[in-house]
Amino acid sequence: MKRTIKKVAVIGSGIMGSGIACHFANIGVEVLLLDIIPNALTEAEEKKGLTLESKVVRNRIVNESLTNALKSNPSPIYSQKFANRITTGNTTDDMPKIANVDWIIEVVVERLDIKKLVFEQVDKFRKPGTLVTSNTSGIPIQFMSEGRTEDFQQHFCGTHFFNPARYLKLFEIISGPKTSQTVLDFLTNYGSKFLGKTSVVAKDTPAFIGNRIGIFGIMSLFHQVKEMGLTVEEVDKLTGPVIGRPKSATFRTVDVVGLDTLVHVANGIHQNCPNDEAHDLFKLPSFIDKMMENKWLGSKTGQGFYKKEVKEILSLDLDTLEYRAAKKASFATLELTKTIDKPIDRFRVLVKGKDKAGDFYRKNFAAMFAYCSNRIPEISDELYKIDDAMKAGFGWENGPFEIWDSIGVAKGIEMMRAEGYEPAAWVTEMVKSENASFYTVKNGAAYFYNIPTKSQEKIPGQDAFIILDNIRENQKVWGNADATIHHLGDGILNLEFHSKMNTIGGGVLQGINKAIDLAEKEYSGLVIGNQGTNFSVGANIGMIFMMAVEQEYDELNMAIKMFQDTMMRCRYSSIPVVVAPHGMTLGGGCEMSMHADRVVAAAETYIGLVEFGVGVIPGGGGSKEMTVRASDLFHKNDVELNVLQEYFLTIGMAKVATSAYEAFDLGILQKGKDIVVVNRDRQIAMAKQIALQMAEQGYTQPIQRKDIKVLGKQALGMFLVGTDQMQAGKYISEHDRKIANKLAYVMAGGDLSEPTLVSEQYLLDIEREAFLSLCTERKTLERIQFMLTKGKPLRN
Repeated sequence: MKRTIKKVAVIGSGIMGSGIACHFANIGVEVLLLDIIPNALTEAEEKKGLTLESKVVRNRIVNESLTNALKSNPSPIYSQKFANRITTGNTTDDMPKIANVDWIIEVVVERLDIKKLVFEQVDKFRKPGTLVTSNTSGIPIQFMSEGRTEDFQQHFCGTHFFNPARYLKLFEIISGPKTSQTVLDFLTNYGSKFLGKTSVVAKDTPAFIGNRIGIFGIMSLFHQVKEMGLTVEEVDKLTGPVIGRPKSATFRTVDVVGLDTLVHVANGIHQNCPNDEAHDLFKLPSFIDKMMENKWLGSKTGQGFYKKEVKEILSLDLDTLEYRAAKKASFATLELTKTIDKPIDRFRVLVKGKDKAGDFYRKNFAAMFAYCSNRIPEISDELYKIDDAMKAGFGWENGPFEIWDSIGVAKGIEMMRAEGYEPAAWVTEMVKSENASFYTVKNGAAYFYNIPTKSQEKIPGQDAFIILDNIRENQKVWGNADATIHHLGDGILNLEFHSKMNTIGGGVLQGINKAIDLAEKEYSGLVIGNQGTNFSVGANIGMIFMMAVEQEYDELNMAIKMFQDTMMRCRYSSIPVVVAPHGMTLGGGCEMSMHADRVVAAAETYIGLVEFGVGVIPGGGGSKEMTVRASDLFHKNDVELNVLQEYFLTIGMAKVATSAYEAFDLGILQKGKDIVVVNRDRQIAMAKQIALQMAEQGYTQPIQRKDIKVLGKQALGMFLVGTDQMQAGKYISEHDRKIANKLAYVMAGGDLSEPTLVSEQYLLDIEREAFLSLCTERKTLERIQFMLTKGKPLRN
């Protein structure tokens, strides 16, 4: 039977329930969000003369929860407009409505008795065949469906989203005793294809996969920190970006999630896993007991491992349990990894460290490797599922078995034995056989060591993906220090950047031109995309700063012209160019996207023209392109100045879309042309497909435009009056006004006496002239220098 999901009911509107409801709304699904009715009126409701029977009162809990979720930062929803896809109600009056939905997700409090009462109600009203799942993070799935109808049990399982549902990719699917295999297969595919998740089928064991391993890692650290005399700052330095983990590392993450949440899961594992060899590790150390007693739970109570006082961040001393000024953490071993770009390549160096950091990593990884190897087959039969869960649920760049591979399996075993651990028997057997690693790459696909068959087998589900790491060796066509061209197959090339933070300098521009040259001669199309953390943070402002300081204005003019010409080549080559932005796509990265034939953007794309922050205007065609797009929206009898002003403000206020969908509202992405993919793993494959379609349908090289309507003095006068008023009201500085006036001159097309049709090249020339003139300003150079040294904009 073909199953489609048009409407979902979410029962329970707390932080998690509202987040799940918002994410289904994100992907276009209609959502019914239900919660209980309140048992008392608020003072405000009494004053209004409302009763407990009033609909507004009966839906108060669900409406307040959803409203709070929509106001939260980061937002759970791609665009506030999508909230219209969510209808609210209560579980007393509106339960019959679940008969019209395709999937019912329970997200109520973590108590089995309450969940069973909810499922009893659900069983009364659901239509046969409707999916029913629980978002439990630890209650055994087998107990929840007891006493329910046969059809309910066949269509019931656990679907554990991680919080926040929009941003964390892990989607654990846990089978019940009678769950149909077709249901598990459907949810696995739906989670990946539609929800943008990493779907992992887990066994019905305490805390499933992600939390079992993740909480072990944190509890192991809690005990290790005391044993080694480490501070919270030192642990966060050692367990953050240097090893490919989030900036919040360990203790900041616990503060954000809430110590009580962590303790709840750890206690559950301690109580329900008596035979776990690390059972005692899940017992809370005394400093955690004291923090729980003091209600130092983290962000929700204003203090945890860190505490903010006025403008100072204080840290908890784990020996005295008193807050003190934060101490900077530094280790010699970490200094050795500064020239190693990828975290996966750092581990071999880190475990050889001769200082406290080296000791820490050897102890930490030895414990983790031993624990993970012993969890197979208890929590999973396949090792790659453990890695997938840690990467998708905890934001690790590499999973435990990938890290072990990078160190060397034999070296990992040696480390474990030095710390008093033994690997699971299957690891020893693997080493004795011909298999020297947990993973291999063959013919562009990743393989894992399958324990029962004792052989390398292809990881399932890869066919919809193109993973650049897997094709680098065999499909490389050309490369330099900053960019590499690969053949994706079927005549489509891919250009990826690997400069620092994927900034765009001479090496990347050379790569773009080379890729277009090759594609025009021998191939059919080009994708510009990478699988780094961010697409690109923009032009190399360090290079611009050096040229400006040295007053090498001719060279700077040539560099900016090369940037502009390269963007125009993306637009006006004889082959289709598809750009695939994701993450931070700022300044020049945004300009590149705006000059593509098509954009295939990841939903999590934070894109915008942010040049005002460093004292210049967009100089790589961005100011020109916004002017072109405004012109295309001019219609007879419209107030054209209003349209142009919107585009002017998008640049002038350095607006950055918080999702790809918001980028449509800003005019950065274009409806009917550009598309959004929710699962980033599918992005390059989708971009290739679009480029191939365009090529096969007969791509014709576009003709450069000479029909752009600019408004001249009419627009320029309006902008100049506006910036004068903004400065007079102290909303902007004198230098802000100067930058804005330069942008106004470009977007008005200069001081032409009347509206005129101009060419793109005309706009590019005055854009470049304005950019260069701003680079001669001392305050612009101060802004660039501040951004380079401090990483944030200066208002001067």
